[in-house]
Amino acid sequence: MVLLVKDVMVPQVVTISPDQTVKNAARTMNKFSISSLLVMEENGRILGIVTEKDIISRVVCSGIDPKEISICEIMSEPIIAVSPEEPIETAVELMLTHKIKKLPVMERQEEAYRLMGILSLLDVARIQPDLINSLKTLLHPEGEQVEAQPNFYVS
Repeated sequence: MVLLVKDVMVPQVVTISPDQTVKNAARTMNKFSISSLLVMEENGRILGIVTEKDIISRVVCSGIDPKEISICEIMSEPIIAVSPEEPIETAVELMLTHKIKKLPVMERQEEAYRLMGILSLLDVARIQPDLINSLKTLLHPEGEQVEAQPNFYVS
């Protein structure tokens, strides 16, 4: 049995319009306990994605007031998306290749695409622990073994 993107994706996606401020985006992420928002126009077209990393690296570290900058100025684009019918391994490989943690799931309907959900590496890890071996193979294709460190400290 092949596990597909639609089997793991989260169908509820929180979005924001491109003219909203970064402050509003951060509040929305906090409210829903999420780390990214898809940036969408009113007609449903996805323009980009804004992540916690975007906010930290492009706003906070630059000393910009989050009330004074709009999402469209800091969002990551273009969007890389995946079909709900893709095997989960293909989606994970796509995320690793492009160094992204989230993939919008889009389905083609006639001449347009419709947002179906979102897939994150965390969703994959949570649902399919067996993929860890696949991830290790993708990250270390030469057969290089990475030893897990069993000890950790919290102070």
